[in-house]
Amino acid sequence: MSIPERKVNPQIQMFAEAIGTAPGRNRMQGRHLLVVGAGQRAVEGAADIAGNGRAIAMLAAREGARVVCADINAGSAGETAARISAEGSWAKTLTVDVAIAEENARMITAAHEAMGALDALVLNVGISHGRPLAKLTPEIWDREFAINLRSHMLACQAALPVMAPGSAIVLISSLASQRPNGHNPAYECTKAAQLALARSVALAGQRQGIRCNAVAPGLIDTPLGRVATQNRPKRATMVPFGRQGTGWEVAYATIFLLSNEASYINAQSIFVDGGLGSGIAM
Repeated sequence: MSIPERKVNPQIQMFAEAIGTAPGRNRMQGRHLLVVGAGQRAVEGAADIAGNGRAIAMLAAREGARVVCADINAGSAGETAARISAEGSWAKTLTVDVAIAEENARMITAAHEAMGALDALVLNVGISHGRPLAKLTPEIWDREFAINLRSHMLACQAALPVMAPGSAIVLISSLASQRPNGHNPAYECTKAAQLALARSVALAGQRQGIRCNAVAPGLIDTPLGRVATQNRPKRATMVPFGRQGTGWEVAYATIFLLSNEASYINAQSIFVDGGLGSGIAM
């Protein structure tokens, strides 16, 4: 007996939290957060869509945190900070190129000085050249590892000594860490390595009570997600719930891990993918 096809109405899941209109609940009151990768790429037709970094920064501010928005794109980081300020919260910007090793420690110092403290850190930086194995070059491999992985290690290395006891760190990985079907091995390897790095940072921070976890988004409707969909129009046709996720849904998982609600969650990876990685796609 065959199972009848069941169509899913994506609107069922369009809660206020999913679209970024829910009010804050003071979950980050008094906290001092640095979001690395708080800007986003300008994509035609996606100006009003929040990328993961922007959504994380804005939600943290709504929840009561001071936020430093760091990005290589000063204008985009400034726009994120401006949106936070327009909602009545505190935000500053910081321009940084994490591909330059020394910039990572400078960034941590500058954020600490700007806020007077640092007790929350989100690393949301990543690039992809989209090269399959046969077309990878050493230069592309090294650049993706420098930005997607080395910068995370250096930022955590610099942050742990200055972060307050009981602080929290979140690395933004990807479902690509588990799947080779994107034919993008450099990116996939860096994202898999981020999960291992999160565990190593968690171990290093134990004595200070500093937690480190990873959030791994699946198919998310961000400006970069729109570009990916343009290149692969069918990529989102079989996702659970009949839709892609939103940057706000990634942000809520991240804020939970940063908050004291997650005080006994450490060295874990949360996949924000609607179940896609578990094989329950439509």
